Amino acid sequence: MKRIPIVAGNWKMNKTAAEAVELVRALLPGLLAATGVECVLCPPFTSLAAVAAVLQDTPVGLGAQNMHWEEKGAYTGEVSAAMLSGVCQYVIIGHSERRQLFCETDETVNRKLRAAFAHGLIPIVCVGENLEQNEAGMTDEFVSYQVRAAFAGISQAEARRAVVAYEPVWAIGTGKAATAAGANAVIGLSVRGALSDLYGGGTADAIRVQYGGSVTPENAGEFSAQPDIDGALVGGASLKPDFVEIVRSARRQA
Repeated sequence: MKRIPIVAGNWKMNKTAAEAVELVRALLPGLLAATGVECVLCPPFTSLAAVAAVLQDTPVGLGAQNMHWEEKGAYTGEVSAAMLSGVCQYVIIGHSERRQLFCETDETVNRKLRAAFAHGLIPIVCVGENLEQNEAGMTDEFVSYQVRAAFAGISQAEARRAVVAYEPVWAIGTGKAATAAGANAVIGLSVRGALSDLYGGGTADAIRVQYGGSVTPENAGEFSAQPDIDGALVGGASLKPDFVEIVRSARRQA
């Protein structure tokens, strides 16, 4: 099944609002030229409004890096889906850094996913194993469980709108990327396999699944060429003009 590739740039805790606008303006001509690829930029909360103004009337999407599952309340420092709705279209949920550093669990990922759908946001749901689990041969078991837990209670119609990002934790920011064939195998077996069990093969095939983990202009084409990989969730490389080359690689394979 042909799926429109989606390439998202996660800027993490980088760039002031002014710096973010400068980077978007530098990237925009190349991103606009890459037709047939859905591009999403995910700056910090403090830059969302400024970047939204630059992206207005363009097909480039805007995403937040996180959100709280509650509508409102005494949650100092948090941002709700209701606050993001109307500002951006996407939100990253369950990134490995959130799980590792901020104690996010499969339960909170699921609650965030429900809140995102309730407010019309498109979630980019992150799953992936660490090095110990990978070396112990537990990748399929662990990633499949994460997918099932994230989508528990989510309707088929909602699930079809989601994006899943397979990001092996051992490959994030280490310069050690998974092989393209290896990532494709995990996505096909563990991600789409779990989604198929939940919703059937048609829906599992329709959901776009990205690869994330030390994606560079040099290796992006290998990942994009794989049949079960629909683009990339890009970290540090999305902060450079070379990000456009990653998007172009996805376009060539579209």
